[in-house]
Amino acid sequence: MPAAARWPFEIHLYSHRHVPDLPATTDEERESLSQIYLELLQRLDGVYGVAMPYIAAWHQAPSKADRELAYLHLELFSILRAPGKVKALAGSESGMGMFINDIAPECAADMLRNSRL
Repeated sequence: MPAAARWPFEIHLYSHRHVPDLPATTDEERESLSQIYLELLQRLDGVYGVAMPYIAAWHQAPSKADRELAYLHLELFSILRAPGKVKALAGSESGMGMFINDIAPECAADMLRNSRL
């Protein structure tokens, strides 16, 4: 969970080593990543006991130039802030990019750690 999370549940996942994209990972790393990814999705569903809607954004290096500047990572987030309650952006959030989160990142991280798998 980033310290300044924009969404009620926002997870950033980085590899231990600097890799530009998914093809640059080893078979072992991809296997580990798939297990971690599935666990994250299960933990999201376990927070409220429902299938939690989410958005997954993979960030990878450009294919032709400056590949060394990019770092493969996943941003996974949900707009659900409580059972049946969607986080709607306020004017300041939409217009100015100043996000106000309903759930402190520390609380969201605890909720994910303690969710039912």
